[in-house]
Amino acid sequence: MKKHSFHNQDQEGLFSRRKMLSVLGVAGLSGMSTTAVAREKEIQKKADKSPCIFYDSVVEMKQDRSLKEGDYIETKGYYEAGDGGHAKYQVIKSPEKADEGGIIALRSGLAAELINVDKVNYKMFGARSDGKNDDGEQIKAAHHYANENDIPVENTRGDFWIGKTDDIVIQTDVHWGKTIFHIDERQNTRTARFKVTGRRESVKITLSDTDKKAVLEALKNKDTNIPALTRYADSLIVIVDANDKVGARQGGNAHPGRNKQDFFVVEEDGRILGEVFLDFKDYTSLTAYPAERSYLTIEGGTFFLSGHSSDVLDKGYMSNGIQVQRSRTIIKNQWVGVEPGNKDIAMLSRSGFYSFSRAYDLQLKNVRLIPWEKTRGTKETNVPQGTYGISGNVIMNVLFSNITAEAGRIHWGVFGTNYTKNIRLEKCTLNRFDVHSYGYNIHILDSQIGAKGITVTGGGELRVENSSCRGSAIITFRSDYGSRWDGDILVRNCTYYPAGVSAGALLRYATRDVDYMYNIGYGRSITIEDVKIDYEENAASGTVFWLIAVSSIKSYEKSGKLFFPDHIVLKNISVKGREKGVRIMRVPSPDSFLLPKKFSYDGSFLSCNAKILLENIQLEHTSLGGSHISFDPLNGTPDEKSLVPFVRIKDCDNVICNMGRNLGELVLEDSVIDHVSLGGEEKYQGSVTFVNCKFRPYYAKDKVLRLDTVLGTSFVNCQLFLPQYSDTAPEDLLTLYSDFMKINGKVRFNHLGTRLGQDVLSYLKNKSVQLSPEFIVRLKAHHELED
Repeated sequence: MKKHSFHNQDQEGLFSRRKMLSVLGVAGLSGMSTTAVAREKEIQKKADKSPCIFYDSVVEMKQDRSLKEGDYIETKGYYEAGDGGHAKYQVIKSPEKADEGGIIALRSGLAAELINVDKVNYKMFGARSDGKNDDGEQIKAAHHYANENDIPVENTRGDFWIGKTDDIVIQTDVHWGKTIFHIDERQNTRTARFKVTGRRESVKITLSDTDKKAVLEALKNKDTNIPALTRYADSLIVIVDANDKVGARQGGNAHPGRNKQDFFVVEEDGRILGEVFLDFKDYTSLTAYPAERSYLTIEGGTFFLSGHSSDVLDKGYMSNGIQVQRSRTIIKNQWVGVEPGNKDIAMLSRSGFYSFSRAYDLQLKNVRLIPWEKTRGTKETNVPQGTYGISGNVIMNVLFSNITAEAGRIHWGVFGTNYTKNIRLEKCTLNRFDVHSYGYNIHILDSQIGAKGITVTGGGELRVENSSCRGSAIITFRSDYGSRWDGDILVRNCTYYPAGVSAGALLRYATRDVDYMYNIGYGRSITIEDVKIDYEENAASGTVFWLIAVSSIKSYEKSGKLFFPDHIVLKNISVKGREKGVRIMRVPSPDSFLLPKKFSYDGSFLSCNAKILLENIQLEHTSLGGSHISFDPLNGTPDEKSLVPFVRIKDCDNVICNMGRNLGELVLEDSVIDHVSLGGEEKYQGSVTFVNCKFRPYYAKDKVLRLDTVLGTSFVNCQLFLPQYSDTAPEDLLTLYSDFMKINGKVRFNHLGTRLGQDVLSYLKNKSVQLSPEFIVRLKAHHELED
């Protein structure tokens, strides 16, 4: 056995331990805990009076029978010199248990204790990297040691195989660099392989009756300060009422509702961050999850997953990656995929390689991972449940940045989350972003979302900007949770690529008359601006495309009336790759909705409670084959908060609008009119105004353009052209206008500068009809009181 011993006496020409450490370039003690630093200083004092013994490896050290308590040792490797497992030890009496890393068993009842470390790697704990050993055991021991001593793990290279080992707890910074992990998914359980946790324990909050009442009242009033929770500053608070169920799921995987649950952050002086979106009359538990007072960063690493189902589980979800239960955690610069040469053949669902729960202030950045296969084509090969790459539950203030996870149609959506708040996606390429229930404040920026689309339900601000999407819609509001979005919706500067012949909507809702155990509706406001619908990859598609697609339900006895946006703006929407344009929306019966504001109408003055503003939209040329925007007739008698809209259509061609006899105001500006229907023979209970419009209406047999209104019909600088005919033209080509204009005869309603098109003038000239001066004056300026 080969060893070298150096004594500490300088006059004999040998090195003291302190000088030796300096020569060897040890980084120092700055990364260690206070207790570890004090202990290390004591060790150094003793080391100054003791020799230091060198070995090529731990294996060689363990064979030495001459070691005694108090000896100081340095190895050049664990199994052999240069294998990366070099470390320094002190010989101590052997404790009850050795982990062969922090404590290494020696002969004669002794052990070598790891000393003077400000970081650790896996080779120091005996990881073999041979493809046979379960290196997870040594990896777990290394992180346990790092956690106990509050030092980072720095393992920047090497291949490591993880078999059965799971629940590897991480509580300190990790730098994996180019390290490669090979994970045998046959050994997957429901416990994650790595678990990031904090050191501060959760606290069950017990309040006096007075404070409890004050908390409930403050939450009801949406107060931004709750003094009774001041002592829990810097914590995530989760409130649950197990006696009140909400959010019943319908269809596949149905459930009768979950325990009512919400969450928020408390800061200094009881300041509340994160709006509470549910109302609580009581609660059965109130829990604080304290945040750590520092950020934990996990950087680097490549993960090769075997692609198998678990041999341990026979159903349900299996875990295979990193679970984060610690607030203020950052994970970045990682690659996740299937082991080279393998395929994803798993028949069990995965719960998410990255899984976040009960935490806030989180970041996942610069990551490549894959969605997992699900729909392989046969019952025998299909995975029975959704299978995920990223999951989350009760998480808040989360940034997902520069993440790539795309694949084909057999793959399930990479995202699957519940109970999320303040989620931001930026510069991501994903096959799907999904929130099953209760997403609140979601921003998707500068990203590309694939064929599985954006599928959400929840409330708050939903923004999609500078992005593209290839789903059945830019945003699909999940029908199994009632297609509910209780907040503002904004889509701006985006491109949508319709996927397949049946695709056709920017926003898609699919509600049913069932009890979802909460109010459902289409948002509080909708703004869609500067959107391009690109059919170049699907040019043969002739399907109808709706900007907003909703269900038409005649009964709302079970679900209750829906809330409806009081402000809708659709502007600058174009189609590329096919000539056929878009339709806007078919609005179910206005008395199906409950608006936040009352309308008022006294037969003379109308105050609407919603605005629908449409501008510069490339509409489909339907030839009376359907309306671009229409309102279904009333189911019954409207109440004071039923939908009564102000509708303005500007800079649109081929407009066909049907108001369905519903109360409202309609204004059309700078547009080409194909047809306007107010819904019946009787006067429309509202008003209609045309400004700078061109009329080229379609003629249907025995039909005329009826524009009678109670509150007035006005034409300002409009032109009337010959109607368009799909069938045999009538003898009088201008008969469609006969209800409000007859050549050289009556002119009804309000007119200012109404003109006849050149085609009309040519038609009259060919019929030898000369316009009378009185008729021209009426077109130039006419008031309805003159009718």
